[in-house]
Amino acid sequence: AFISIQAFPALLDLPQDLEVSTVSCGSRHTAIVTREATLYHDCVSAGKYGQLGHGDNISSDQARRVEHLVAQGLRVEEVVCGPWTTYIRV
Repeated sequence: AFISIQAFPALLDLPQDLEVSTVSCGSRHTAIVTREATLYHDCVSAGKYGQLGHGDNISSDQARRVEHLVAQGLRVEEVVCGPWTTYIRV
C-alpha cells in the first residue's frame, strides 16, 4: 500500500461526525483526542513495531481509533507527541 510521507501540513481523513478536542503532531505521526476522550492515532511509516497501540504492526496514513484504550474503559484527557513518542494522560 502507498503511504504518503509529507514534509508539509496535510488534511487528516477522519470520520465526518468525529468531534476533535486536541491534536498533537510528532515527526511522522499524529494523535487526535475526541470530545468523547477517545484517542485516534496515525503514523506514516513507524507502525512497524506496534508502537501505535493498535495491536498490529501496520503503518498507515489513516487515523484509527486505539481500541485497546476503549476496551480498558480509559478516557484520554491529554496527548502530547514528540519526535518519536506519544504520551497520553488517561
